[in-house]
Amino acid sequence: MGIITVATTPQSDLHDLDGDGDDAVRRAAGTGESSRASRHWWDRNADEYQDEHGEFLGDDRFTWCPEGLDEADARLLGEVADKDVLEIGAGAAQCSRWLAGRGARPVALDISHRQLQHSRRIDLGRGATPVAVVQADAAVLPFADASFDLACSAYGAVPFSADTAALMREVHRVLRPGGRWVFSVTHPIRWAFPDEPGVEGLTAASSYFDRTPYVEEDEHGRASYVEHHRTIGDRVRELVGAGFRLTDLVEPEWPAGLEQEWGGWSPLRGRLIPGTAIFVAERG
Repeated sequence: MGIITVATTPQSDLHDLDGDGDDAVRRAAGTGESSRASRHWWDRNADEYQDEHGEFLGDDRFTWCPEGLDEADARLLGEVADKDVLEIGAGAAQCSRWLAGRGARPVALDISHRQLQHSRRIDLGRGATPVAVVQADAAVLPFADASFDLACSAYGAVPFSADTAALMREVHRVLRPGGRWVFSVTHPIRWAFPDEPGVEGLTAASSYFDRTPYVEEDEHGRASYVEHHRTIGDRVRELVGAGFRLTDLVEPEWPAGLEQEWGGWSPLRGRLIPGTAIFVAERG
């Protein structure tokens, strides 16, 4: 799963994992640079990410967000049994493993080879049939038209892609007519607030409308990490422009009793401002 990749937590919460001291700037970052940065960053940090978040993610849990909304309860994908499902930004394929356990035929795609190695590690440790995995960029899907019934992404790929309009078109292409596409991302309103779990994270500090990417650079000015921002309206227009019909937009509330912090997610912030947006769309 990418959270948390799909999976995957949003990069603003993940970028400190490697402790490499890269400089953070706001500047343009194109598709090639963003893709390379994501691949190298996740390959470099996959081990630490799985060590830190593996217990929360489980081996075969499908959770949409740090708020803990699980697909078992939300059923945003609908019936999954006997369906071909593409998980985008799958990380160690926790969501795909959950889907397989309910009769689906999942394929887990991630840009990071090291993340997919963790998927195989989990399968070997369980003595289970390995989940089918593919290493590829989500904006250039290596599948034929109309290959899948469903597509999903839990905090994977979407925030790291420079051209998410193209990504949406690719997902539309590989889905069959009537297919559902569900993805979760950090709620766009969070872009305006400092990524801090305490009171310092409750005061808007930058413009919600500033789409300039967040980039971490090495000593040579090369991007080592890139995260892209889109507003709610941007996401809706991307989906509609690709040929989808938006059927729901879920903003999970912070559940009572959850005291765990995850980067900038915390009980304090979660009870006041949304942390996750889940888009539910159907292919026309």
